Amino acid sequence: MSGPTELELAGQVIELVRRLGGPTTQAEAVVTRADLALTRFANSAIHQNVAESTVGVRLRLHVDGRTAAGSGSVVTADGLRALVERTLTAARLCPPDPGWPGLAPPAPTPDAPGVDEATAYAEPGQRADRVGAFVAAAGGLTTAGYCRTAHRSSAFANSAGHTAQGRSAEAAMDGIARRDGADGVARSYADRLSDLDGAELGAQAAAKAQAAVDPVELPPGRYEVVFEPAAVADLLQNLSWYGFNGKRYAERQSFAEPGTAQFDSTVTLVDDPLGSSGLPFDAEGTGRRALTLVEAGTTRAVTHDRRTAAEAGAESTGHATAGAATWGPMPRNLRLSGAAAGPASPVGRSTTGTAAGAVVDADTAALVAGVRRGLLVSDLWYTRVLDPKSLVVTGLTRNGVWLIEDGTVVRAVRDLRFTESYPRALGPGAVLGLGAREVRQPDRVDGVWWAAPSLRLASWHFTGGASG
Repeated sequence: MSGPTELELAGQVIELVRRLGGPTTQAEAVVTRADLALTRFANSAIHQNVAESTVGVRLRLHVDGRTAAGSGSVVTADGLRALVERTLTAARLCPPDPGWPGLAPPAPTPDAPGVDEATAYAEPGQRADRVGAFVAAAGGLTTAGYCRTAHRSSAFANSAGHTAQGRSAEAAMDGIARRDGADGVARSYADRLSDLDGAELGAQAAAKAQAAVDPVELPPGRYEVVFEPAAVADLLQNLSWYGFNGKRYAERQSFAEPGTAQFDSTVTLVDDPLGSSGLPFDAEGTGRRALTLVEAGTTRAVTHDRRTAAEAGAESTGHATAGAATWGPMPRNLRLSGAAAGPASPVGRSTTGTAAGAVVDADTAALVAGVRRGLLVSDLWYTRVLDPKSLVVTGLTRNGVWLIEDGTVVRAVRDLRFTESYPRALGPGAVLGLGAREVRQPDRVDGVWWAAPSLRLASWHFTGGASG
C-alpha cells in the first residue's frame, strides 16, 4: 500500500487540530479504508457487479465547551486541513455541551481474530461462482439476491495520546427462489467467503419456495410459532436498537431492567463483536469485548459509549458509533443462545403435498415436532415499533409461513400481519425451545450480524392478513 497508513493519517489530523485549534482542544480521529464489493443477481442471472475502495476520515473535537464532528474523504494535506478548519468552525457555532465525557485514555487494544486474506481480496469470479451454485441448486426456479464481500482497515488516534488499529473482513449471501409467486429465502454471514455454500443456500430457498405454493387463509389470533433464524434476527435487531441501547435506557424509553428476570430462563443474549473478524475498538477508541446482556433470563446490562456511561456512572462498553449522540449506543453483533431443543427429528418429516420441503434443517425439525398446532415462520419484515417502552412491534411475515399440526407441517399459509411485544413473547415460560445451532444472519449495514438459532415460542399475536 502506497502513501501514509491509516494510523499516520489519523496522527496528522490530531497534529493539525493542535496547530489550528490550540493545545486545549480535545480531538479524536478515525481513518478507515474500505473495500466493498457486491454481486447481484435477478431472474437467475448476474445483472450487477460493483466494487468501491474508499478512504474516510471522521473527526470529533471539543473546544471551549462545545462539540462538533466532521468527515471527509480527501486525505491530501489540503483535504485534511480543510476538514479540521470546517469542524473547528462548526464547533464555534454549536451550543454548549455540558455532557462531554472527555477522551478515552491510552489503553491496550484487545486482540481480535485474524482476517481471512482470501475474503479481504476476493475476486468477482469467486462471488459469481457462489451465485452460479445458488441458481443451479434452485432447479430451474427463478432466483434473485446478492453475494458481497467487505474488507476494512481502520485506525484511531486522539489528543490524549491513545491510538488503536485493526482490520475486518466479511462475506454474506442472501437469496430467494420463486415458484408461482411463492418465495423461499436463505441467508448466511461468514468471516470467510469459502464458508458460504451457494449450492446449500440455493437448495434451501428452492425447497421452501416449492413448499409455499397454494397457501390458505388463517384467521387472526394467537398461535404457537417456530421461527427460523431469519425471523429471529428481526427480534434481535429490535431488542438491540430499542432495548439494550444505553441512551434509550437513560431516557426511560427502554424495557430493560438490569437485575430482573425479564426473559425465559433458557435465553442468554451476548453481544460478541470479537466473535468474528471485527474491529477491536469503537468510534471513541474504546476496546470492544463480549458483553452479556441477558444471562439465563435475567437482564444484566445495557450498552454504553463514553457519554451514556458518564451519565449512568458506569464505564463505556465499547459501543460508540458515528451518530451515537443521536441514536445511542447499541449492540451490533448479538448472539442468542440457550438450552438445545433436544434430539433432532428427521429433516423434512412432513409428507403432505407441497409442504414437504418447508423444514430444511434438523434444529427446526426438532422444534416443529413438539408443536400440536401452530405456525412455522421463515422471515419477518417491514417491522415498525409502536411503543418503544414495551417494544410492541407490528410487521409482516414473508418468504413462507406454514401450518403445523401434531408435529407435522401440513400446508402453506398466506402471509400475516402481527402486533407483538418482543420482550413479552420471550418472557418467563414463553420460550418452548431453542435450536442448538446459531446461524449468523447479515444485516443491511456492513459489519453487523445477528447469530440466531431457530426458536419455538408459546404465543405470537397475528392480527390479520398481510393486506390488512
